[in-house]
Amino acid sequence: MGNQPVAIVTGGGSGIGSATAHQLRADGWEVIISGRRPEPLQLIADQTGAVPVVADTYTQSDVTKLVESALERFGSLDGLVLNAGVVRTGSAGELTDQAWDEMMSTNLTGPFRLARKALPHLLASRGAIVGVASAAALRATRGIAGYSASKAGLTMLMQSIAVDYGPLGVRANAICPGWTRTEMADMEMKEYGADLGLSPEEAYRTATSFVPARRPAEATEIAQVISWLLSDKASYITSAVIPVDGGMISVDPGSLGFAARTAAEPANQGTA
Repeated sequence: MGNQPVAIVTGGGSGIGSATAHQLRADGWEVIISGRRPEPLQLIADQTGAVPVVADTYTQSDVTKLVESALERFGSLDGLVLNAGVVRTGSAGELTDQAWDEMMSTNLTGPFRLARKALPHLLASRGAIVGVASAAALRATRGIAGYSASKAGLTMLMQSIAVDYGPLGVRANAICPGWTRTEMADMEMKEYGADLGLSPEEAYRTATSFVPARRPAEATEIAQVISWLLSDKASYITSAVIPVDGGMISVDPGSLGFAARTAAEPANQGTA
């Protein structure tokens, strides 16, 4: 056991979770990564020195195993990154009970159960939690009603923990990434592009054509925000819901028709 802070990162075998494991290790953290599939977890563990624990946070016994693994290995728990998530498409009238339950269990109930188990230890260390939600938690999008609802619930869970436990020293924040290059997003872009006759790269460009940054995020960019929020550098930030979306949610949908017409025109620089 050392003096390094200790964090658990769920969904740590791919995407934002694996990027977060890399970033936290680079920033001096001991890291436990969890997920349902052992192979990708072991790959990231080999790359980073993180400790892999196969666990489904919807299952209470796995939640207990995950927290106890951190305590047994390192003796404390200072940070929690609630990143594991799944998406199933469909409007409210189309979603099956199975799809709804799968998203709620992974995206909301699992994070709740893990946070509940971890809180006594985070209280002892005056630690921090980051919930990885989505820009879909802040703006409704066609065809992902259950995903949006589950991620919106995660943002309120973080705010509720911040309000309840802030006086005792625990901080909790949510981040809301927009389009980010991950394995899951790559699959979505492949499907989206196939419908339009576009390559995945062209699909990314189309999906982000009205985002002020004009590109998707890299997973490392999201991971840097997570690491900062867990650190003492963000010591006065709690209960925040932070878009990390290249400016996407600031765009007025009513202006997009005009923007499409003028997108190729250079900005008016004016004269001195």
